[in-house]
Amino acid sequence: MAEVKLAAETRTDFGKGAARRIRRDDKVPGVIYGHGADPKHVTLDGHALMMALKTPNVLLRLDLGGKGGELVIPKEVQRDPLKGFLIHADFLAVKKGEKVTVEVPVHTEGELAPGGNLLEHMLNALPVEAEATHIPEGLTVSIEGLEAGHTVRAGDVPLPRGTTLAVDESTAVLQVVAAQTEAAPEEEAEGREGGEAAEGAPAEAAAEAAAPAEES
Repeated sequence: MAEVKLAAETRTDFGKGAARRIRRDDKVPGVIYGHGADPKHVTLDGHALMMALKTPNVLLRLDLGGKGGELVIPKEVQRDPLKGFLIHADFLAVKKGEKVTVEVPVHTEGELAPGGNLLEHMLNALPVEAEATHIPEGLTVSIEGLEAGHTVRAGDVPLPRGTTLAVDESTAVLQVVAAQTEAAPEEEAEGREGGEAAEGAPAEAAAEAAAPAEES
């Protein structure tokens, strides 16, 4: 995975008021954690960070005011629920060769077996352990020809070399379910007619019972 370099500034102002002022300047407040060090509070360009975060688990090298690069991965990102712009970001400091646990998106390829079956995603991302500088952007699993009732489990998903599962192999990731079929119009009509006849039968029987018997 290639590094994305971003300029960052160390900040000393905290609180909601300071965060609002930072966002008014189209910047985003963030915090860097990890390696037992005290958290570092930083400010980053909002647009540049948003573009970088289009890549899942992107590896970022933050240039802190020309004092050297800090290698980090995004850990938690907060966005405005309505407009979607970045509000705050937490980063995890990493080193080359260090193993980290992250969630990697699961993608599918191929077509299900004919029959209009449906594919359910039990997990959209799979927890894995990988080297910080070699985190896969995504995991691809084939669903070609899978029929209803088939379940793809974590152990079935191919992993790149150096990447291991951080979840039980039996964990369900994808499931193929049968498509629900609607009753044919003719069957529905027959059902209604049968019901009307059944409903009319007791009334007719009652009318016959109430009628006076014919004299012999």
